[in-house]
Amino acid sequence: AGFDHVDLAAARLAGITVVRVPKYSPEAIAEFAVALILILNRKIIKSYLQGLDNNFSLDNLVGFNLYKKTVGVIGTGNIGTAFVRIMNGFGCRLLAVDPKPNDICRKLNVDYVTLDYLLKESDIISLNCPLNDQTMHLMDQNAYAKVKKNAMLINTGRGALCDTQALIEALETGKLAYAGLDVYEKEKGLFFKDHRGEIIQDELFLKLRALPNVIITPHQAFLTQEAIENIIQTTISNITAFEQGKPINQVN
Repeated sequence: AGFDHVDLAAARLAGITVVRVPKYSPEAIAEFAVALILILNRKIIKSYLQGLDNNFSLDNLVGFNLYKKTVGVIGTGNIGTAFVRIMNGFGCRLLAVDPKPNDICRKLNVDYVTLDYLLKESDIISLNCPLNDQTMHLMDQNAYAKVKKNAMLINTGRGALCDTQALIEALETGKLAYAGLDVYEKEKGLFFKDHRGEIIQDELFLKLRALPNVIITPHQAFLTQEAIENIIQTTISNITAFEQGKPINQVN
């Protein structure tokens, strides 16, 4: 679906057509981002684990209302727009950054602002943009310095949108209060595999995973029945169109 791992220039020189699945289920990823927000905010995993030990105390389980909170959306393509629809339903104030603002989001009360303003104002920041030269390490040490204290970061885009070391420092110093990550900067070779019985050698990942205010999931936000069906159908359509000499969903 993504193509950040493909050398497009080399493919062009070799005469190879590159196609993609542009939108298999933006709602699946947007809904998962909201799930991460609620799990982190309402301490759901902690509450569940305490209950397994017959501890039904409400100590340290205080969350916050999403209603009237400011949510910053970085990237308002198909996924970002689906996310905006959901957060608008919660009654949030919505800010966004995108080189191509869209009218759907504007009608959903989204204000397009600068990145600096979004970082300073947002209680929750959701990364829904592609990974490219402009967005690589978009959330770096400089960005975290501008973030509103005790904000929450949600990344269901690409791992390298975040500088992992800078993210850990922001969490350790209390600049960020929470992080929900479905992607990781160095996930290749780690995610999509069963590593039980192995020692994971990635110290940054282990440090990040150990933080109590972090949830990491293995790049599963897309994983719904509907999304898989759409991926298969679009892929077959892409192959058929190429075979007929009329490529669709081509990446240039």
